[in-house]
Amino acid sequence: MKTFTTLILILAFSGAFAQKNNFSGETKEFYLDFTTASLDNTISSLPEIIWKNPTVKNATIDTRRYNLKLNVRSGKVLEDVNVYLNDYSVIKQRGFEVVSVKSLNDFERTVDTEILLRPGENTIRVTATNKEGGTSTSFRTINVFMDDLQDSVLNRKDFALLFATDEYENWDDLQNPINDVTTIAAELKAIYGFEIEIVKNPTKREVLQKLREYTKKSYMPNDQLFIMFASHGYYDQVFNQGYLVCTDSKITDEERLSYIPHNNLRGIIDNIPSKHIFLAMDACFGGTFDPFIRSSAHRGYGEKNDELDNYEYISRKLKLKTRKFLTSGGKEYVSDGRPGQHSPFARKMLEAIRSYGGSDNILTISEIKSFVEKIDPEPRFGEFGTDQPGSDFIFVVK
Repeated sequence: MKTFTTLILILAFSGAFAQKNNFSGETKEFYLDFTTASLDNTISSLPEIIWKNPTVKNATIDTRRYNLKLNVRSGKVLEDVNVYLNDYSVIKQRGFEVVSVKSLNDFERTVDTEILLRPGENTIRVTATNKEGGTSTSFRTINVFMDDLQDSVLNRKDFALLFATDEYENWDDLQNPINDVTTIAAELKAIYGFEIEIVKNPTKREVLQKLREYTKKSYMPNDQLFIMFASHGYYDQVFNQGYLVCTDSKITDEERLSYIPHNNLRGIIDNIPSKHIFLAMDACFGGTFDPFIRSSAHRGYGEKNDELDNYEYISRKLKLKTRKFLTSGGKEYVSDGRPGQHSPFARKMLEAIRSYGGSDNILTISEIKSFVEKIDPEPRFGEFGTDQPGSDFIFVVK
């Protein structure tokens, strides 16, 4: 019992020293060889976390993509292994498996997965627990150093301004607009890091005030602004003009002064000083935002060239001024969908957003088009205002 007593005294002294001196930090790895069968082997059976990549506690790299490799083994049956990146679990994010933890047997797990890091410092934390309740934790820090091109691409913000109207003073109420934009906004924030603002049931005055507010904002050259309207829409055959219907728009208003004409909306949005703007409209007659509903609205905007790396590709896209639009239909009525189940247009938009942009983690307008183009009626794509040919709006996974 002499060995056991000595061990207890050492551990007790270490704990008292740490508490007295307010010491904190990662526990050093150590192994104990007990030869006495009656000794409790809880400490020696704690899961062991073996880092393969990175092997050092602090690493510096020049790319955001990193192949994380590690093994976990335990003398007891393993219960759970979790991986956290910057304090967020990356075993699964929003239903998608990001880091795959494979079980070799009851006592061993392995991780070999590419992860996407953020510029600057990244902390990877791994915890492993066995059936006996023993838990081990280990950390690694990876610093991502960005060159001038990467820094210019990533030193930007993405904004999303979403208008949704369910309730109307004169028109029939709708079921899904607020639910649609709230869900889309949450995904844009969680997956792509957008700064979100939602305006619910706005009057015409409130819509125009908010657009004016965004016109007075300052934007960096690579900042992007996504605008969405989900509401009633109207087309006046006499004026040959499409309109957004606001919560206070009047049915008896023959001059349509309580509505927002698409002609005015195009000019207002084009005048917002953000270099890159993408407008989505989930409203009846939304396609009349383009007065010609021209055939060019059906063109794609180009696929990613695999010969370019992500930063070069994003940089090329952000060089050109963007004024693109996507509407849920053309010169016709569109469905609001079943209550609580999203409109057909919003459902497909969510599928596109939740695709994470595919293998390159960059979602483009042409990729969104592939998700929504089979909706009936057919959505309309196009450009407006001061758009430059070849431009695009990109959603980059954070």
